[in-house]
Parts: sequence; C-alpha cells; structure tokens
Amino acid sequence: MTANWSAFVTAEPELARLVEARFGAFTHHVLATLRKDGSPRTSGLEVRFLDGELWLGMMPDSLKALDLRRDPRFALQANPGEGQTMGGGDVRIAGRAVEVEDPAQKAAYGEEVEPPEPFHLFRAELTEVVRTYVEDEKYLVVQVWKPGGQVRVIRRT
Repeated sequence: MTANWSAFVTAEPELARLVEARFGAFTHHVLATLRKDGSPRTSGLEVRFLDGELWLGMMPDSLKALDLRRDPRFALQANPGEGQTMGGGDVRIAGRAVEVEDPAQKAAYGEEVEPPEPFHLFRAELTEVVRTYVEDEKYLVVQVWKPGGQVRVIRRT
C-alpha cells in the first residue's frame, strides 16, 4: 500500500509538518536507489513539497533516475546537518518513485522550481515515514507511519 504526500498530511498533519521542516532545513539530502545488480546506490538530491506531492527532480540520464526507471523503490534521508544535534530529529521516507512524463505537469513543476532543462521528474508514493529523536536526554523515540495506519511510537532507554 502506498500514499502520496497529501494523504500523509491528512492522516498525520503534525508529523508531516515536522518532516517537511526537517527537509526544509537543508537543500541537499541522500537518496538510496537500487542498481541493476540489486546493490544500493546513494546520491545527493534536492526534494520539493508542492501541490500535495513530494517531488524528486533529477538531471537527464543520471544514474539515480535510471535506477528508479528500472526499479522504483527508494529511501530518502533528510540531511542531518552539522555536528550531532540533528535539530528536529532524523527523518527518513521510503516509497516508490513514479516518473512524470506529462508535459503540462513537468512545465508546472518547472515554473515553480526552475530546474535546469531537461530533467527527470518523479512523484513519490510513500510506503513509510520514520522520525527518530531524543526526548528528555533519556529516550530514543521512533515514530513510524505507514499508509492506512496510525503513527506507531517506540521509546527506548
């Protein structure tokens, strides 16, 4: 089961706000894709939250775009920033990337973001959102959301 960004925002607005803020704190993040042989590939990536969707834009024929065309599964991790503070916690999103080839949709995205032309554009279908943070300097808290469910919270000491 998957859900788009808008469905996640509707289901869990507070967690969605925290996740967007975490991704908004830095420009570049880490995308994991699968190579032809099934081994992982990590790449830098800029993401955008626009019109109820999480968008992944990429240079033409980049390896990560070719990976996603072959196997749409991905994992995305927000840039943790400098030092060890990770303000807002560690945030990860997993899902499937759906390539957008409709010229009107790509043009609308291009007007908003102004990416270098040409570009690949993927819309994220979420399978999981995870936020991990430290609470009261005592607990490691893990929040896990999957489509169709509520946030599950795990606290560890």
